[in-house]
Amino acid sequence: MERTKIDQLKGNIGQTVLVKGWIQEFRGQSKIKFILLRDISGVAQCVVFDQSLFDACSKVTTETVVSIEGLVKTATVKSAEVTENTLEIEVKKLDIINTAEPLPINVVEKDKSIITDLSKRLDYRFLDLHKRDIQAIFKVQSTLVQAYHEFMIKEGAIEALFPSIIGASSEGGTEVFEVKYFEKSALLSQSCQLYKQMIACSMEKVFAVFTVWRAEKHNTVRHLNESRQFDFEMAFADDKDVMDVLARCIQFMIEKVMKENQRELALLNAKLKVPGVKYLTFAEVSGIMKKHGIHLGADDLSGEAEEKLGELYPETIVFVHDWPLSGKPFYIMPKGDELSLGFDAIYRGMEISSGGQRVHLPELLVERLKAKDLNPENFKSYIDSFRYGAPPHAGWGAGVERITMLILGLKNIREAALFPRDRERLTP
Repeated sequence: MERTKIDQLKGNIGQTVLVKGWIQEFRGQSKIKFILLRDISGVAQCVVFDQSLFDACSKVTTETVVSIEGLVKTATVKSAEVTENTLEIEVKKLDIINTAEPLPINVVEKDKSIITDLSKRLDYRFLDLHKRDIQAIFKVQSTLVQAYHEFMIKEGAIEALFPSIIGASSEGGTEVFEVKYFEKSALLSQSCQLYKQMIACSMEKVFAVFTVWRAEKHNTVRHLNESRQFDFEMAFADDKDVMDVLARCIQFMIEKVMKENQRELALLNAKLKVPGVKYLTFAEVSGIMKKHGIHLGADDLSGEAEEKLGELYPETIVFVHDWPLSGKPFYIMPKGDELSLGFDAIYRGMEISSGGQRVHLPELLVERLKAKDLNPENFKSYIDSFRYGAPPHAGWGAGVERITMLILGLKNIREAALFPRDRERLTP
């Protein structure tokens, strides 16, 4: 008999089915036993009347993996935990596949006043992922990634696979992880920035989902030391062109989640709408913040300023452009002496992306590297790639975990990473 998923029971009323999953809850009376069985598609109530099965029932523990054959029928006693399924399975056969040992963390937390600490949950992340609400986070994240691919392919972009081990810092600065690479010293990549520029100058539109490493010694609810980025680069484009692509991409991904993940959004109590778009210069944002008593640095937005933009422009992607040149990396194209063609995108009170037009002129690139106290010799192959007919180009990177966190209203970005890596955590 082929296995039936729990969300397919409606099409099998009056029929015997085979289901497999995890025991979410077991309770018994003298003449009847109840099992809540969970698989990735949902939870089903299973009832046991056959006393010859009671001995097997007595051996099950929470999260024990079982195989059940039984008759699908309308539920006689509705379980409060099974809200989306009005059916039940009358068990005819029960086989224990693997018995779970006593659990170190709760998988079903009925008492919401007793909540397992996030740090301990992450210690047992493989078990934390048994929870339906935690699974819901990563179902949504999976939809985001699939929607990103779908959008980019429709845009005519080519997916590229970039190296993660590099010989020199791709962003400048010292916040890099050094690794031993045979007889040489190497770095884990901070970004695929330099490579995607090289590729865009021949293949015109490229995208990637790329893992980045940043060695900042922070410990905040919005930062990870290993994270994933949606990356995009486009030839014959300026900052305005790629801001438009980013806006449409985010709107498409959110619309896709709203369509494909209604059950997960309800489970997480996440309210979503397709965001609008607002364009402001850095100078305009500075003026707005002054009116609200928020001080900005000369070339950066504070977290408080980002939160205020989220309040002033709810459910809106706010593009802050014409950024001060001093606040952007060496590869961002200048706009006069003081400004740049760089931008940040703020959504729900937090930066989700930065990007801009890139420097495609070799001598200007050397000049910008020196202005950032970087040695052009360390970037020779990158600079040389623009000596043989490089068009103007622009692009951006957007944080996968950051976007997941914001659309679902999560309090800590670690909740949006399957196995987060931060300053303290290297396992599991």
